[in-house]
Amino acid sequence: MILENIYNMENNLRFIASNFLLEGEVKEIKPLGEGFINDTFIVETESSSTPNYLMQRKNKNIFTDVPAMMDNIERVCQHLKAKVKAQGGDPMREAMTVIKTKEQALYFKDAEGEYWAVCLFITDSVTYEAADSPELAYAGGKGIGKFQSMTSDFKGQLTDILPGFHNIRFRFKQWDEVLSKDHVGRKKELMAEIDWIEGRREEMLEFWSKVEDGTIPTRVTHNDTKINNILFDDKGDVLCVIDLDTVLSSTALNDFGDAIRSYTNTGLEDDTNLDNVSMDMAIFKAYTEGYLSETKSFLKPAELEYLAFSAKYITYEQVLRFLMDYIDGDNYYKVKSPEHNLVRTHAQYKLLQSIEQQYGQMKEVVADAVK
Repeated sequence: MILENIYNMENNLRFIASNFLLEGEVKEIKPLGEGFINDTFIVETESSSTPNYLMQRKNKNIFTDVPAMMDNIERVCQHLKAKVKAQGGDPMREAMTVIKTKEQALYFKDAEGEYWAVCLFITDSVTYEAADSPELAYAGGKGIGKFQSMTSDFKGQLTDILPGFHNIRFRFKQWDEVLSKDHVGRKKELMAEIDWIEGRREEMLEFWSKVEDGTIPTRVTHNDTKINNILFDDKGDVLCVIDLDTVLSSTALNDFGDAIRSYTNTGLEDDTNLDNVSMDMAIFKAYTEGYLSETKSFLKPAELEYLAFSAKYITYEQVLRFLMDYIDGDNYYKVKSPEHNLVRTHAQYKLLQSIEQQYGQMKEVVADAVK
């Protein structure tokens, strides 16, 4: 039965692949990675002269408008390719290439209603799982900065496929509703944690109002800035940014702040030993310098003024979301124990406190990097 299921799955994957405009005959299709959101496969072709491909089943529960998502991706990729070509680079290696179906669509929808997409596999590229040194942090900042620089003149708006994403006014609306319902009765034991959120509400809304009124402009943003979404060549130079599923029109500060939240944390996101958790200033400095080496020429004064603040903003938002989910009965994030979201809340709050304690120094790092 197991062999039969494997055989049926392989045949199904081959059928899906056959709907796309691939060069060469398919030799093998193998799973790639752990697939936390999408299911990813590498499609190997028979000849060394034909390329390999990445094929993904897109998670339609998270991405509820896959056609719009794919349209966003293609528009950004075409913009990047034009920029790379104008600069004398290789658009097939320095930008993602979406492979269309034989009907010229950007995705294939199978009989079960699942959405599939294919892109070119970029050979001779290197990825890293963590930015565990200032050198890698600098490279990661440069990678995201390069992406934002190359899309800084992108025309038009992208479809908002994740409504409310990093919008603290939207999060506060959810938060207030969850607190008012308190349907699992946890609120009474969390007065200190709730004060963490309420004590910073005005500060966070003041920042977001500058996004809403255009003081802080809207740009093309990646929204998943971990370092393994950047491809490097064998010399350590940035090739391109990949995994554009979450590309949106938002503030560039969201990408910076989320990168700092993840890159600089000396502990785990759910660390039970809070002594492990702090913001590593050396990593912050390196990422910031790499990022600004690509972006300081076009970021506006308001963006530079609030660049360091964005790390506070995004980390605060994550504290709020973990605590909100705990109060709501753990309906959003997967949990390993009944207290898991509360553990996450405390760990992220410790990181937020560390960021706040070093905030003056962070602003000095930004100021020095833009001189």
